[in-house]
Amino acid sequence: MLRFFRMKFVIQPRTACGILLLCGSAIAHADETNRVDAYLANLNTLTAKFEQYTFNADHSQMLEAHGTLYLQRPGRFRWEYDSPTQQVIVADGQRVYLHDVDLQQVSHQNQEDALRGTPALLLANREPIATHFTIKTIESTDGRDWVELTPKDQDTDVVKIELGFGKDTLDSLIMYDTFGQETRLNFSQAQRNTTLKTELFKIEQEEMNDFLQMD
Repeated sequence: MLRFFRMKFVIQPRTACGILLLCGSAIAHADETNRVDAYLANLNTLTAKFEQYTFNADHSQMLEAHGTLYLQRPGRFRWEYDSPTQQVIVADGQRVYLHDVDLQQVSHQNQEDALRGTPALLLANREPIATHFTIKTIESTDGRDWVELTPKDQDTDVVKIELGFGKDTLDSLIMYDTFGQETRLNFSQAQRNTTLKTELFKIEQEEMNDFLQMD
């Protein structure tokens, strides 16, 4: 299980769950704090393909997943897993929903509680990054610029997040959690500030076999 949410129940989907972060263009060439803030300041919507790789504590096992993300700031996103099984994570500004497509089962929780101290907090509001994270640059080993974010909130399973910038994009994220897991996200085919349908950020309760409120 990936602890991208502070859920009060154990999320155990049949593929690794994650939360999208950032990708696209128009990164300001400034210090590490202003660079991220400048990107987010003009980010209203985003779509992108993603590849996700999750490693256990000793890197002896890896789970791979693929899919598409949709973002509408502030606070709305849709994280669709196409492979290896179909699952959807939706935030509508109030609640976060985990939808098992095959079982037609949904678990949901208050969004503020679910996102506190996590990478998704970068998307959920328009406050400066430094409000919630300690930020520093880290040494690059691949030619990209890397920034490390450490949550200021101690009540979170996230230990740190590393963001990898290309020439004018933010195309990679690595998250480390308290369970020793490492999750790597690579983004591609990003489209920034396009029009998205409101239906993307809704879950229809009447279409589900189970609709479980967990708070």
